[in-house]
Amino acid sequence: MATPRSSTSGENGEGSKTGFTPLVTVVDFHHHRGPEVERWFGVEEGEDPAAKYDWTLLPFMALSDGAHASTEDFSYFTLLRPATDDSPATSLFGISCTRQLDASQLLVRPSDVTRSTVQKAVVVIADSPQFFGMLRERLSVVTSAWFAQREFSDTEILRRFQESLAEEKARGQMNEEVDRDQYLGMSLRELVREFRWQTLVLLKCCLLQPKMLFFGSRCERLCMMQFSLISLIPGLLRNLQDCAGPDLNNYEKKLSRPTSLRTSDRNSLLSYMGLPLQIFGKGSLFGPYTPLQQLDILADFGTKSYIVGSTNSLLLQQKDRYSDILINLDENTINITSTSLRTALALSHSDRRWIDFITQEVNDTWDDSNPGRPKTMGYRGSEEFIRLQFEEYLLSLISSVKYHNYLIQNAHNPKALLPHIEGDPSADFSNEWVEYWMKTENYRIWNSHTDGHLFDIVEPKHPCAGGLTIDDVQRRIAQQVQELHLDERFAVGKEVLGRNLAAGRDKASTIFNKLYADMEALREAQRKRAEETQHSAEKNGSAAYPVDLGKAQQTVSSVGARAGAYIGSWTSWAGEKRKQGWGRSSSSSGGGGGWGFGGSRKSRSGNRDSSTEKNYTPLSSPALSSPGFSGMEKIQMSDVQHRASEGHERRPLTQDSFDESLLDAAGSVDESVTSSPVSPRKNAEPGRDRTKSIGAKLDYEDGHSKAAATGEATDAKEDKAESKTEESKTAESTTT
Repeated sequence: MATPRSSTSGENGEGSKTGFTPLVTVVDFHHHRGPEVERWFGVEEGEDPAAKYDWTLLPFMALSDGAHASTEDFSYFTLLRPATDDSPATSLFGISCTRQLDASQLLVRPSDVTRSTVQKAVVVIADSPQFFGMLRERLSVVTSAWFAQREFSDTEILRRFQESLAEEKARGQMNEEVDRDQYLGMSLRELVREFRWQTLVLLKCCLLQPKMLFFGSRCERLCMMQFSLISLIPGLLRNLQDCAGPDLNNYEKKLSRPTSLRTSDRNSLLSYMGLPLQIFGKGSLFGPYTPLQQLDILADFGTKSYIVGSTNSLLLQQKDRYSDILINLDENTINITSTSLRTALALSHSDRRWIDFITQEVNDTWDDSNPGRPKTMGYRGSEEFIRLQFEEYLLSLISSVKYHNYLIQNAHNPKALLPHIEGDPSADFSNEWVEYWMKTENYRIWNSHTDGHLFDIVEPKHPCAGGLTIDDVQRRIAQQVQELHLDERFAVGKEVLGRNLAAGRDKASTIFNKLYADMEALREAQRKRAEETQHSAEKNGSAAYPVDLGKAQQTVSSVGARAGAYIGSWTSWAGEKRKQGWGRSSSSSGGGGGWGFGGSRKSRSGNRDSSTEKNYTPLSSPALSSPGFSGMEKIQMSDVQHRASEGHERRPLTQDSFDESLLDAAGSVDESVTSSPVSPRKNAEPGRDRTKSIGAKLDYEDGHSKAAATGEATDAKEDKAESKTEESKTAESTTT
């Protein structure tokens, strides 16, 4: 028969056997003084357990940070009950239900209620958290009924609730040695589905006893996660008497090594194997909800390890100081700040294969309508299935470690090795983790209070022993692809893309509408400005004539067309004259020129003054025979003399070319009547001839200047030389 342990006889569960009666208290949030204890139920009149046991932080533990943000919230915490004359110091456990009510709905509103809402918490304090799963539901119903009265001075329902808990304690219903671990906390199926392979990482981290900090905005989920995690260690929930303070060590003091075993009794087997592994002993602390006022205990030198939870985000800013590993439940992330801890928590291939198997079983039997029960209603994937799988894993772990120690002790004795065990089976649990665990307090307690040949009871072998196989790779890839949630991400991506396109389209439409509105406003401003200008001009007596751009363009086009036609006609005329002999050279002996005149041409290099050539014209020219031509000759003479003084090679001006061309044209037209006398009619009308001569001169001046601008400068020089020669000949004949 095994030595009695706390899990079976309650020898170590001193709090349970000392007759501690559950207490009920009410915590109120005062708008000036903050959280404070309002009244107690289950104690003597006038007695205050908070003052008696120095529970100064009880109001802050009962009313968690952020509890006002929800209609109903639960908080779980631990309290240290100091030693008394008949019992040592031990741990107590509290659960509170917080609700709030609109102050306007109160039937009788006290004078000290100045805020719009009233917030209160009903708290139950017991000596074990084992029945908190059932107690939570009862507490929720009682608190809801009390708030429904809308009269907080009527506390009869709370008094009767405490009396019922005391009667159950007296009858022993709350001391029954039954395994109710699965009824506490959140569903293990939900835990595995949410954290998958990291569930095993968290369990192995608990055994290494680091400083674990859980953070979450929902207090109840925060606390239940921690209770569910430690419940995976068989028997630990019934042995938490030392978790409320780092100075408690009652469990180890009353623990002894078992001497017998009943294999048919599960509790006897667990006791003989050294379970539970006590992670809350000397220097350790457990606080499911820890307020900021308790941080000084966490930073105390005597506190070596703890598992605590907080809803205040200020701790996230100091995570390096208060934690070795941070579990953020809002983001479902695990942040390991300690390098050595991160290395030790790396799962081996066998570990990953084992936890993947459990995760797959849970996923295959998952039912959204009832997460706590498999959809097949079978055993595989159920709560009991998960709990027994973890129990088998821990038994294999401690058996393999015992065999590891045995191999070290008998390293030079090959006959001591077990023939059916190959190598060191502890390597499948990760050598780094085993080495780290051997330095912890719970390993020291376990190793010193257990037999050295536990591997003879449980086979020292990993449940999924073996190296990496192709099946492991395929399963790992499939799970990683499944964890990516590609369908969900693509759906979200499509939704985001559609939303962005719609937003962009709306933005572009807004920009174009604004641009159009600005243009219309500018046009309207210009129109008003033009109207104002016209109005002011009319007012000042000046007419404002708008410019018609269309007519102006037509005018410019017509002028260009006329100029082009004129230049073209002049060019055609010059080409015809050239064909008739204009510019043709004559011999020195004389002969008729291209203009039909007789006589020989003078050389250009001759000394004859150009003005003389200008003054002589054919006798038969009608324009030169008129009296009005003498005045024009005088004007031309002065110009010609001025040009002659500048040199013979200088290009003649436009008017000179015009004069020569005009005289030559007149001579050629009247060549046929050279020998005949002057017409009486022409002599009788000198004024008309003079007018025609001046008009012809002006017309030819304009045409000749434009022709010179288009590249006819060379022809103009030759024409001038020929016209001078003809004029000189005419002058000589006239003199003769």
